[in-house]
Amino acid sequence: MTTFQNYLQEQRNKHLEELLGLLAIPSISALPDHKEDTVQAAEWFAASLRKLGMDNVQLYPTKGYPVVYGEWLKAEGKPTVLIYGHYDVQPVDPLHLWETPPFEPTIREESIYARGASDDKGQTFMHLKALEAILQTTGTLPFNFKFCIEGEEEVGSPNLPAFIEEYKDMLAADVIVISDTAMMEEDKPTICYGLRGMCGFQLDVKGPRRDLHSGLYGGAVQNPIHAVVELLQSFHNQDGEITVDGFYDKVVSLTEDEKAAFEALDVTEESLKEEVGVTELHGEKGYSWLERTWVRPTLEINGIYGGFQGEGIKTVLPSEAHAKITCRLVPDQDPDEILELLQKHVKDHTPPGVEITVSLFDKGAPFVTPFDHPAIQAASRAFEKVYKVPTSYTRGGGSLPIVSNLDAILKAPIVLMGFGLPSDNVHSPNENFKLKNFDKGLLTLCHYWEELAETL
Repeated sequence: MTTFQNYLQEQRNKHLEELLGLLAIPSISALPDHKEDTVQAAEWFAASLRKLGMDNVQLYPTKGYPVVYGEWLKAEGKPTVLIYGHYDVQPVDPLHLWETPPFEPTIREESIYARGASDDKGQTFMHLKALEAILQTTGTLPFNFKFCIEGEEEVGSPNLPAFIEEYKDMLAADVIVISDTAMMEEDKPTICYGLRGMCGFQLDVKGPRRDLHSGLYGGAVQNPIHAVVELLQSFHNQDGEITVDGFYDKVVSLTEDEKAAFEALDVTEESLKEEVGVTELHGEKGYSWLERTWVRPTLEINGIYGGFQGEGIKTVLPSEAHAKITCRLVPDQDPDEILELLQKHVKDHTPPGVEITVSLFDKGAPFVTPFDHPAIQAASRAFEKVYKVPTSYTRGGGSLPIVSNLDAILKAPIVLMGFGLPSDNVHSPNENFKLKNFDKGLLTLCHYWEELAETL
């Protein structure tokens, strides 16, 4: 048995008590009533980093909640690892669906139940304890380490990009490690090595100056709903391809090794149809559903509205109509360039008789660290040492804008090695984190630093 494994077993109850204390802090960044609580969580992490032996531990102010920073730079000539996490949590509504109060952490059925247990206090906490185990048993660390722990991830990290840009020299690292993701299923370790980016916009279609009687004016005046439907139809062809000129120009194709890794997951289309309750799948022709949701870009209509919405019927020709649209983007698509292409498409395909205004929403760049990167492969070996099964490689269909910010500004490979599960109920009542994954995750992280030391 390894020395750090002995230490973690001896300190397990103490570590769990510390984690329960952290989880009892209601650090809900979205609710002003919890401002003091959220700052308290920042101070908790700062105090813990100091106790761990980190130097230069500070709470850096932002326009919102502070960023907790700490560093250990005593491994002269060795690479530097930046660990990112967040101390804020989601609101707890609906409260009545919680079996135990969300900020009275409870261990039952071999899981910790509390808001933030999995997302992301529990997983960030594990990084501190893994380094503690190595320091306490060897007296040193194999790398230089830095921590960046923010308090606004659950509200979109509005102030972190500016912080990263301002302090990019302080945050500079050779590898960035984040544990804020989940494994595909229990006992199936998973590394997510890429995420799609996003851009969104709204179409506001204006026709006549007022709603018109459809009997008196229908057929003679352009109906804004007809116009928006016609425009939306122009975004795709019958094969599910996006017809915006230049949309696919910078899309990076999947490698043969990646295709083989996806096939090895053995996830069938039948399982997806059963999960979502449809009889047929739909999407871009020539690609599997994993490719469509992980490595191909999309354009989806998220909402369309206009005209009479009440019960019954009203014979009206509405004066306006609206649609909300988002695109998921993949490497090397640039959100700003895509938005320009979309606006040109709207201008070129605006039906006669209406004016269309485009309002831009949030955007974030896609991210990928090649899954054959040495830092990724070291993580895979660490997982396999502990879980005794091959590691699965996935790409995420969703977006984590802060990951793309870290990628773009710090320009270092990012390793997403999470220990949660889809059943952890993150963002939902009864959020939980399995003690088995807490224990195995700590061991995996310790092994990771060993494996990485032999790689970098």
